[in-house]
Amino acid sequence: MRGVGPHASVARMIGAEIETLIRLLARLPGLGPRSARRAALYLINHRETAMAPLAEALAAAAAALKTCSVCGNVDVTDPCPICSDPGRDPATICVVEQLADLWALERTRAFNGVYHVLGGTLSALDGVGPEDLRVPALVNRARRPEVREVILALNATVDGQTTAHYLTDRLAECDVRISRLAHGVPVGGELEYLDDGTLMAALKSRRSL
Repeated sequence: MRGVGPHASVARMIGAEIETLIRLLARLPGLGPRSARRAALYLINHRETAMAPLAEALAAAAAALKTCSVCGNVDVTDPCPICSDPGRDPATICVVEQLADLWALERTRAFNGVYHVLGGTLSALDGVGPEDLRVPALVNRARRPEVREVILALNATVDGQTTAHYLTDRLAECDVRISRLAHGVPVGGELEYLDDGTLMAALKSRRSL
């Protein structure tokens, strides 16, 4: 047959929808092309018990998710459950880079204050400047009379250190104590991958700048 090569026969083995599913799964952290194919096969073989419920959950979550206008957290309400919880202490704001860091700290149950999600760190290489982060919102929150301390819970990376120094300068005008996580966070370490005990020790051993 003319125009039919080995690639054409392979392409017809998998429909476009399945190829798209594999490609999107491969974008997830920890999933490469091979793992994505295995995950896709599992979903295909368990369409009623896994694929359909997962599709419904993804659609429902995508429709319901909101970014908290106060702290930048992502949940299904605005303000988020943390900011609207009367049992939280608004006097202490813990600044984190991303949502994953907030979840990691919450997992320890060692912090009862509120959070501020920056949305990243300063990075000259990636072209991320102060205007790309939620810095002005943090400064405005720190100016509130009830706020007494701002904890800079940033990753111990070069960009994290740079961002911490910048925030220290910006918050100098505010009448608040500025502290950072101390013992337990290794240089180059990321909060998302630390165990609960390490995070608890880092919170309790924070120091003033």
